[in-house]
Amino acid sequence: MSAHRPQLSLPRILEMNLGFLGLQFSFGLQQGNMGPIYSYLGADESQLPMLQLAGPITGLLIQPLIGAMSDKTGGKWGRRMPYFLFGALLCCIGLFAMPLSSSLLMAVSLLWILDAGNNITMEPYRAYVSDRLNPGQRQAGFLTQSAFTGLAQCLAFATPALLVALGMNQDWVDSHNIPYTVRIVFWVGAVLSLATIVWSVMRVPELPLTFAERAHIDAQPKGIGATFAEIGSAIRDMPIAMRKLGVMSLFQWFGMSGYWTYAVYSIGRSVYATAEPNSSAFHTAVLTNGMVAAFYNFIAFASAFMMVPLVRRAGPGPLHAACLAAGGAGMLILPHVTSVGLLFLPAIGVGLAWGSIMGNPYAILTNSIPPARTGVYMGIFNMMIVIPMLVFAVVMSQLDLGFVKLGLGAYAGLLGNDPRNMLSVCGVCLLLAALSVLWVREGRASATAPELALA
Repeated sequence: MSAHRPQLSLPRILEMNLGFLGLQFSFGLQQGNMGPIYSYLGADESQLPMLQLAGPITGLLIQPLIGAMSDKTGGKWGRRMPYFLFGALLCCIGLFAMPLSSSLLMAVSLLWILDAGNNITMEPYRAYVSDRLNPGQRQAGFLTQSAFTGLAQCLAFATPALLVALGMNQDWVDSHNIPYTVRIVFWVGAVLSLATIVWSVMRVPELPLTFAERAHIDAQPKGIGATFAEIGSAIRDMPIAMRKLGVMSLFQWFGMSGYWTYAVYSIGRSVYATAEPNSSAFHTAVLTNGMVAAFYNFIAFASAFMMVPLVRRAGPGPLHAACLAAGGAGMLILPHVTSVGLLFLPAIGVGLAWGSIMGNPYAILTNSIPPARTGVYMGIFNMMIVIPMLVFAVVMSQLDLGFVKLGLGAYAGLLGNDPRNMLSVCGVCLLLAALSVLWVREGRASATAPELALA
């Protein structure tokens, strides 16, 4: 990208990342509500990971393609903006329709639309920040994204409990057993996701391409075949640091997937002694999980800002390892807590881990990849996120389609259909991720001749 990137003030960095507030509000709604929505519509706990395959599969297919395509886009609307505006519109549609689901099939189908929109938006948004900021400001940029992630998901998880506190009945459900609190918060998310992204790209537009950048883009082969070839080439040329980050990601995202899927069910068992999804006690467990998640996301929000000076001293790798270890300890402790108040103590560790996850690995990544291929490598890095999620779904879940059974069913078999055992596995995974990240050697990628022109 352009050799001269103007230094941005903190308010401008905040504005350019405001769209992450809406995007991550959407992700927060999925994390906190998709499992219960499936349960309300009749799904079994052991089927949940397989029913949520939309996220990892769309991420695996869409983000590398969008990344490679956006690297080669040079129209008047910019390289990244056309993609994340279209994705934001899809996300808005999915959020509006999801709480109106009348069947399991409808909810699963809408999740595919919603996740497609999220993934179309996510990758170019990451690349947009890398494009727009000079190297000295990128850590602040990605940690700001992490802060907005924490704030957005804090709001997404807390809003249903706030609605109940304001007088809504937690047991007021529609004819398909979906609470009306879910309907309202999803509709708030639909408006927020689109409005904040439009605000960001209008207030902090992409830098205009230089003549050299346009010439480089025009010289690149076009078409879907060329896009796949570029992805394959980038994988072959992947920097060693990025390959090592893939090992960390395997443990990190397997553990986070399990936590997001089963934390509410673990709280239902350990605190409220219920496994019945349509009971009032389970509705209370969902609200409690929302408040715990809001708290750990607030910790993520606050800690992301505190990490800015710390990362300059310790480096993103060691700091990320320490935060992951705290998260692993929290997940190991949480299944053994039986009172609501004490749930917030292990949530501190989860919040520190989540705040670091959304910022520090990207700081390591952008210092190891060539600038001219930022988009495609951001997309490939997302594959390192979604592949562990796919592994989690296949290993833990089993879905009987009649003519074939998908998945190994370890949740029902090895873990005895107990979500508390699942959270213990998640804690061990985060501890292994903490050890793995210490193996990563940080450093800036060497630019080839064409890349020097764009660096």
